[in-house]
Amino acid sequence: MRRSVSGPGRRGVLALAGSAGAAAALALVTAPAPARPPASAPLARASVRPRQAAHAPAPVSAPHKGATTLTEVAVPSGDGPFKRLVTGPGWRRVVRTELAEAGHGRAAKAVPLAALVQFTDLHLVDVQHPLRYEYLRAQTASAWRPQEALPVAGAVSLVERVNALTGGPATGSPLSCVVTTGDNTDNNSHAELDWFVEVMSGGRITPDTGEPRLYEGVQDSGLPDYWQPDSDLRDRDKNAAGFPRMDGFLRAAVRRVTSPGLNMPWYATVGNHDALPGGCFAAADTRGFFADFATGDRKLMDLPKEQAARLWRAVDKGLDPKGELFKEMLRSERRRMRVVTPDPRRAPVTPREYVRTLARPHAKGHGPAGHGYTEANAEDGTLYYTFRISTQVMGYSLDTTRRDGHYKGRLGAAQLRWLKRKLAEHDDMYAIVFSHHTSTTTPEGGQELLELLRETPHAVAWVNGHSHRNRITPHETFWEISTASHIDFPQLARTVELVDNKNGTLSLFTTLIESAAPHRTDFTDLSQTGLASLYRELAFNAPGTRRGLEGAEGDRNTELLLRKP
Repeated sequence: MRRSVSGPGRRGVLALAGSAGAAAALALVTAPAPARPPASAPLARASVRPRQAAHAPAPVSAPHKGATTLTEVAVPSGDGPFKRLVTGPGWRRVVRTELAEAGHGRAAKAVPLAALVQFTDLHLVDVQHPLRYEYLRAQTASAWRPQEALPVAGAVSLVERVNALTGGPATGSPLSCVVTTGDNTDNNSHAELDWFVEVMSGGRITPDTGEPRLYEGVQDSGLPDYWQPDSDLRDRDKNAAGFPRMDGFLRAAVRRVTSPGLNMPWYATVGNHDALPGGCFAAADTRGFFADFATGDRKLMDLPKEQAARLWRAVDKGLDPKGELFKEMLRSERRRMRVVTPDPRRAPVTPREYVRTLARPHAKGHGPAGHGYTEANAEDGTLYYTFRISTQVMGYSLDTTRRDGHYKGRLGAAQLRWLKRKLAEHDDMYAIVFSHHTSTTTPEGGQELLELLRETPHAVAWVNGHSHRNRITPHETFWEISTASHIDFPQLARTVELVDNKNGTLSLFTTLIESAAPHRTDFTDLSQTGLASLYRELAFNAPGTRRGLEGAEGDRNTELLLRKP
């Protein structure tokens, strides 16, 4: 694997050069070209000519120089167990040449083709939802996180950051859209879906269900297994991880938040947590045990260790796809449950309801209506579609969820046939495919999708999430770009910019972005912005959280070279 690292002092970013009578050109101060790719690198792909724009691309500004991870990132500070975050140096851009060499002077004639933003794994979670399984915390850190009461404030701050971008961080080219790659919500809930829509399109969100303005979740349970922010109780997180007492935290967490909404179109892709109760059990109907329990008045908050371990083992290994063991456990533990306020908004969402919620007038924002989905998707239950990113680039949003239950992905034969047909219909445009699951987390159909994209000359990227980790993988003729979540630290989104170098190569520029919230926090600041900062700092300090989710240098801010078809 060859990677050439360029820092701010060695290499500039794309800048406007201008060219009379032609598409707007960009100038780039390039580093010396790396050595030629190894002999095993693929030969040029079959000749396909994506069509030229009927007119010159819109003029581009200078590369955006605002706050991205190129300039600064949050880093820990202090000697105590609870680390405070401060502003640290940014991550430099890495030039990756596994699929094509980086030719000298390639930027002098380079033309931007598309620029977009990827959100993934927002996990807008109703922390009071009865079907949540926080009591599995000892088995998996993803069962409960101390920061989970604040994802709406964090997501709004991410929207604010994107709105402040004047263009792509590498090219300055106008950003055409935001594309989510699944797990927008956490528990297949109507309330969570409404919050997601209002965050993205704008509105006032009260991240609270049950009794208004009253928190009824594990963080006011008095149980030492969870951080009790408003209590003097020496809980596990205060004792072992130095978590603070914060008077008024839970009242602030369920207070109204205001989102300006994105100032550009956005498109949605479905993930397992959007489609399945708990993100892993067979899709629920509007009637039945899961629907009744979700909207009911009981919530389980603790479970004996051996029983919890047995339940998690079944979930982790996919032994309980329909949730029968889970249902049996909940029935048997009813007497030990806490009484909570019932709420019909916690009901599960069917595919039809999912599509029609996105198509409501209040969901439109800057559009498009349905955010990629159409009434045909609602009628036949297919949650995949195509959309135009720019005059030369098409997007393909897939559904990799398993409706029969499991957190891993699946791509069925019918969807693969559909994708093959659509790719052929648009073979005069570059293709970027979006899904929730990655190639390594889609045991059924993942390899078939890889092969299809290798055989598609105009396919340039597969963009996904699910793993909560940044990873960029070369696949002979295209790049797989996997991006970290916005619930686990370091809470990132990513911009993707496609450029034609006019020398037989293309470049995909990827740049990671944090939310607009300040890195430094103040435990007494419970404003909307203060909560967004706390969201990030609590995520860093969450006990059991995985480290290294930011990935290696070559998985973060990059220029990814590939050969033109």
